[in-house]
Parts: sequence; structure tokens; C-alpha cells
Amino acid sequence: MSLVLGIETSCDETAAAVVENGTLIRSNVVASQVELHRRFGGVYPEVASRQHVLDIVPVIEEALRIACVDWTELHAIAVTNGPGLVGSLLVGLNAAKALAWAKGLPLIGINHLEAHLYANWLVTPSIVGSAQIAVPAPEFPLICLIVSGGHSDIVLVHGHRSYCLLGRTIDDAAGEAFDKVARLLGLGYPGGPAIQAAARRGDPCAFALPRAWLEPSYDFSFSGLKTAVLRLVQNQSAHVPATQRDRPDSATLHMGLSDGFIADVAASFQSAVVEVLVEKARRAAAAYNVKELLLAGGVASNALLRERVCALGIPVRYPPPALCTDNAAMVAAAGHFRLGSALANNWGLDVQPGHSLFHNGSCAQTPIKASHQ
Repeated sequence: MSLVLGIETSCDETAAAVVENGTLIRSNVVASQVELHRRFGGVYPEVASRQHVLDIVPVIEEALRIACVDWTELHAIAVTNGPGLVGSLLVGLNAAKALAWAKGLPLIGINHLEAHLYANWLVTPSIVGSAQIAVPAPEFPLICLIVSGGHSDIVLVHGHRSYCLLGRTIDDAAGEAFDKVARLLGLGYPGGPAIQAAARRGDPCAFALPRAWLEPSYDFSFSGLKTAVLRLVQNQSAHVPATQRDRPDSATLHMGLSDGFIADVAASFQSAVVEVLVEKARRAAAAYNVKELLLAGGVASNALLRERVCALGIPVRYPPPALCTDNAAMVAAAGHFRLGSALANNWGLDVQPGHSLFHNGSCAQTPIKASHQ
């Protein structure tokens, strides 16, 4: 049996967790900073770093307490060292280094994207039950669609630590586009849940928003879609009396817009993003004849995305919403599968804000024909 302490501070969540054998969550503590950053409409890096300093020790202590684990029972400490905000990463890495050195534990650096992938290996005691029922692990080879505020990647996974990048965003990530469109519509931060809530009241066919297919690649582009939404809002705002809006800029264009218009735009935007994500993931899964399709990252909690992926007729797996957003259980799980490797006990480990999971770049792609509807 292995017990790994995971530490995650790549952005605005201070998190620590204890995971058994890379799958069973013994504890998973997250101190969220959403309320701190809401007034900025996004994450303010300096504020995030300072809050991590305040939260890191109490969060780690709480994770150990809930797990009923002593330092002597741990087998390693796994910590996110990139990609992410450099100030935030430094807090978590330095805490992990100090603790690993003081307690004589192996230190394992984890790529944040790899951690999101391993959220699909996790189970909770309530799922496993008192009988310790075995939950089948994902089968290789598999395709993982990683969609978050900073990343939109399609990854071919041959096995543990064997990854091949098929496609990624060439501009805005899906989660970033959700945040920006939510701001345009005055829906607040974070944008993903806000857009999803508004979309439930809207018509996804109300506006013919563009889809950037970028044939024949698996790459994504959401910048043009975001701009199309901006034009819609600007055109609608032109008919709103000046007394109902402060000034004609993107931060206040939503002033005076009707609830129905906002809901229809949100639904149309969400539908456009999901259609491209699902179709590219479907094509990749078919081209490489994989056994499973996995979702990961914050946007993987989107209900429409889950619904459309499950309708593809292939084995699909995704984490519960709490494990889609940043957490330390996924870091600990990834750390378990690196125990005993040359990457453990790396005391020269440093933060890498632009850390790439794909050291050899993109892999050769199987030629595919355009097949979207």
C-alpha cells in the first residue's frame, strides 16, 4: 500500500490531499479563492500568491487529520510544479520541499495537466464502500480531452507516463472563452457555471455562431467565437438607451440587455464550444481505435459536454465535478504512479510556469477526412 500527500497551488486553489494506492481518496481539502477574485472578473496573481501563503499550512494539516495519517505513514509528497502562475506554484513547491526534507520523504514534481488526467483514476470511500469493491482502472490506449481555463488539449495516452499530444488550442482555451463571454454578458465569475446556468433558459439555435474546425487537425480555436459573441452584444447594445448603460465598452455592454437575449447567447455559445470539443474528441478516438475516452479539467464538469460525449456510443469516463476543478487528490494520484522512478527525490525541482507534458512535441497524426456535421 502507498499513501501519497498531494499539494496543489498552481492557480487560485490551495489544496492538499492524501490518496491510497493512487486511487482511493483518504482526504481532499481545497481552500477556494473564488470570492477573493470575483470582483476582478478573474484571477489576480498577486492576491492568489499571498492567500496561498496564509492557507497552505492549515490545509495540509487538515488533509492529514481527515485522512487519519501520520507523517511516518506517508510514502511520498507529490506537488504541482507547473504549468501555472509562478507565484502560486512557488508557495506549494517550497512547502513540499521543506516538508519532504524534514520528514525524509521522496519529493515528486507533477505536471498540472497530467494531474487532471489522473482524476479519472480516483474513487471515494463512499463509492468503494466497506467491502472495498475494486473499481476498474481506465484501459489503455485512451484519448483524454483536457479542457480548462488555460488548456484545451486532445491527448493520446498509451500508458502511464506515455503521452502524445494530438491537438491543442491555438489561442483561447475553452474555459478562458467561457470566462470572457460570461464577462461580456454580465454573468460574473467564474464563467463556466454562470454560462451553463444561463444557457438552461436559452435557445442554443438562436444565433448561428461560428465553429473553427481547423481541418484536418485536432487543434482548437475559440477566439473567433468569442469575437462573434462580442459583435452580437455590441449590436444589441446599440439599441439600448444610453441611460441604461454606463459607457460603450466591453465591460459594460451587458447593461440593459434582456434576460432572454443573454440566455440565448449563452446557450448558443455553449453549444458551439461543446460541438467542436465533442466532434474532435470523437474523431481522435475513432482514428486511434482507443478503448476509452476520458474528460478532464474544469470544463469537463459542463453538463452539456458530458451529455454529448456519452451519446457517442463509446466507453466514456469523467470525474465528478469536484475533481474536475483544481484539487490535490489528482496530484497525489499522479504521484503514486511515479513512485520509484528517477523523478522522485528531485531536490533540484523548480517551478515551470510553462511546463509542457509533451517533451517530444506533437506525435504523428493519422490522416482523417473532415467529417463534422
